[in-house]
Amino acid sequence: MRWFLLLVLLACIAARNQATTWTIGPGQTYTLPSQVSTLVGDGDTVNIEAGVYPSDVARWQADDLVLRGVGGFAHLESNGLSWGDKAIWVIQGDNCTVEWIEFSECQVPDHNGAGIRLEGLNLNVSHCWFHHNENGILCGEYHPSTVRIEYSEFGHHGHGDGYSHNLYIGNIDSLIFRYNYSHHADVGHELKSRAWVNVIEYNRIGNEADGTASREIDLPNGGQAYVIGNVIQQGLQSENSNIVGFGMEGLSNPGPQEFYAINNTVVNERTNGSFFQTPSEVQFKAYNNVLAGGGVFMSSWPIDIDTLANLRVTDIGAVGFADAANYDYRIDDTSPAHGIGYPAGLADGGYPLVAWYEYVHPVNRVVRCQHALLDAGAFETCTPTGVMERRDRTFALFPNPATTQLNVLVPSGVLSLEIQDPLGQVVKTWTTNGQEGMLLEIASLHAGAYILCARSVDSAYTRGFVKE
Repeated sequence: MRWFLLLVLLACIAARNQATTWTIGPGQTYTLPSQVSTLVGDGDTVNIEAGVYPSDVARWQADDLVLRGVGGFAHLESNGLSWGDKAIWVIQGDNCTVEWIEFSECQVPDHNGAGIRLEGLNLNVSHCWFHHNENGILCGEYHPSTVRIEYSEFGHHGHGDGYSHNLYIGNIDSLIFRYNYSHHADVGHELKSRAWVNVIEYNRIGNEADGTASREIDLPNGGQAYVIGNVIQQGLQSENSNIVGFGMEGLSNPGPQEFYAINNTVVNERTNGSFFQTPSEVQFKAYNNVLAGGGVFMSSWPIDIDTLANLRVTDIGAVGFADAANYDYRIDDTSPAHGIGYPAGLADGGYPLVAWYEYVHPVNRVVRCQHALLDAGAFETCTPTGVMERRDRTFALFPNPATTQLNVLVPSGVLSLEIQDPLGQVVKTWTTNGQEGMLLEIASLHAGAYILCARSVDSAYTRGFVKE
């Protein structure tokens, strides 16, 4: 009997600890996300069927939640409503993930209504669309906490008072902001972050022709910032002629105070202003940036500077952009940005100052071509080699990114495989011995972007991949 009671108790504990998946949508038991917000437990998943959920707001208090749209965007059209005069969703649980959700139309009495108000630790947001709220995402000071935002769009936020923004990230430990599109903030900033460490990479950020945003990127309390591979544009209607600011409200974040700007394309359509602005106490390193349009490089120079291989051109048309009028800043064959770049090495803390990817509009990425002649700006154009390059659907690799091993499907006739680093140096080789599939060990490679080349007698096939 004791063993029987023990088994029943263990079964009850296991059942209680097992995560639950909830399905929300028309015809389901629960038709609105808010109906399960007080029922979910730690580790649960809430699948919300694609569609519009008008006037539905909620608070989420459980930890490790996955809240996601299924089959497309689940649109939380708040119609001016909010939970607790804060946001459409107030997330108070730790380590939550939000995917494929559309947040719109939140307004509150203090004009800080947000799509998401974060009041917990750590948040992952991907493939979401925030628009026409007073803030897209708003969070305060929480530690230890990292916010990661990827593949998402933010547009048309702000009350018009300059105190609300497309994103307003408080004094958390770190913000990782990648592969996003932030545009048309109303007077406020396209991205404002007080995080101690900001990793801002491979985004498109700008107010375009009719946007009135102030700074495109504002990091008012300093810390460490890595601004790499972004496309940043300031239009004629901008409320603030400075494009990227660092530490302009005081260097109160933990030091060292370091600002790295590497391989960005920054376009200023105004005749005045500055591309970067920092206090004098900052260590500033800027390599391989394209800075096109009016204004000056910096409004005032810090004491500790390291700048190299930046292309500064006042005539935007002289850069050789593919279609500047439509914000396509890829470079053509005539661009003076070709081949002038110089490797930026590592940050003092060891972070690689390399643009591994390129932003692809909208909210996507592609591995940046790596070769010996580095181009300035956010986009690279590779020079053809003497070996004919071929594309073949029978040449495939996975996973990508990879960690320790790479599975490769080899085309017929290939004799050898080689991996090249960003400088074109061969770092690993294999012979195929007629095999159609191979498992390559890559654990010894450093993290970064590589090219896998499959060689036959008269041609070569290439595929890019990333080693994490």
